[in-house]
Amino acid sequence: MTIDRKHTGPRMSQIVIHGDTVYLAGQVASDAPGQPAGAQMSDILGRIDALLAEAGSDKTKILSATIWLSDIRDFSAINEVWDAWVVQGHTPARACVEAKLAMTKYTVEVGVVAAR
Repeated sequence: MTIDRKHTGPRMSQIVIHGDTVYLAGQVASDAPGQPAGAQMSDILGRIDALLAEAGSDKTKILSATIWLSDIRDFSAINEVWDAWVVQGHTPARACVEAKLAMTKYTVEVGVVAAR
């Protein structure tokens, strides 16, 4: 079975497809500095939509999602955006944890695994 990597750099690929499973790298907001967690989450989910479409999938096929927050007090703000975006009846398995992110300008990071 082949492995297809897209947007590959020296450290990671943004999309890895193996069979009918799509793995996305952790996504962060493209315009993070000064943006509140809810705005970052909205930007991230748009990026996820675009990457999944490129891989031949969509948000109804997300199997699992992991959300990292630099401050767990942003949990309600990101959930408000998530709940408006996710398709009811197609909600994935999900984890959300507080973690120190690689760069302080980011307050949210989201990784997903989806079916095609």
